[in-house]
Amino acid sequence: MPDPDYPTVIQAGDSGVMVLFGDSLDMSINNAAHAFDAALRVQNWTGVEEIAPAIRSVLVRYDPLRISADALKDKIIDLLSGRSWLEVEPDPNRRIWKLPAHYGEESGPDIESVARQLGKSIEATIEEHSQSKLTVLMLGFAPGCAYLGSLPKHWDLPRLDFVKPEVPPGSLSVAVRQTVLFATHIPTGWQTIARTPFLSFSRNTEPFFYLAPGDEITFEPIDLRTFKDLEREVQQGKQIVTPELPN
Repeated sequence: MPDPDYPTVIQAGDSGVMVLFGDSLDMSINNAAHAFDAALRVQNWTGVEEIAPAIRSVLVRYDPLRISADALKDKIIDLLSGRSWLEVEPDPNRRIWKLPAHYGEESGPDIESVARQLGKSIEATIEEHSQSKLTVLMLGFAPGCAYLGSLPKHWDLPRLDFVKPEVPPGSLSVAVRQTVLFATHIPTGWQTIARTPFLSFSRNTEPFFYLAPGDEITFEPIDLRTFKDLEREVQQGKQIVTPELPN
């Protein structure tokens, strides 16, 4: 049942308005954020400088010299009133990705620990993770960094109690029922179980960001040799994965 307290609109600093659709990690809430983000972008309101969707919210950053906070909130509330946002279906134009991933060994140094926490074999852990249909919940923290969810409830794993100085691009790290796909060298406190040669962010080649909120992802396990071959193709500028659309 939809929460009567949501959606709600709050001030976010001196030049931002946050639209909140819930207070938990829930796909109906995430779908609502994605749908409202798409609806906002076609409005082209004067004074709106940036729209940033997150897991359960959408931030609207504005120029106070061009539009007041009250005027912007009135527009947002009016747009919110036109639809039951928490009942929307996933975007029918979302892209479906099947990404190659090398699990364990040098690519996934925490796979053994994760399998032990799950009470599964490494093989069963890889099978369950790779076959889980995950949604790009949001992009954030670093360029191209994609938060994917949600994994089954028993994947509600803790973060590490320390921060790794760096994991390489393409690393797949897990915690709190989510998988993060990193696109750059980056520190993390999440448990790394695999690495994909696919990079969701490019500094030099358009479209720069390949994944978008709402996209769906599954993983195809590959061996280390195949990973190295595909990694070389990516370094040569080749696109190794082509997304599909829902049937």
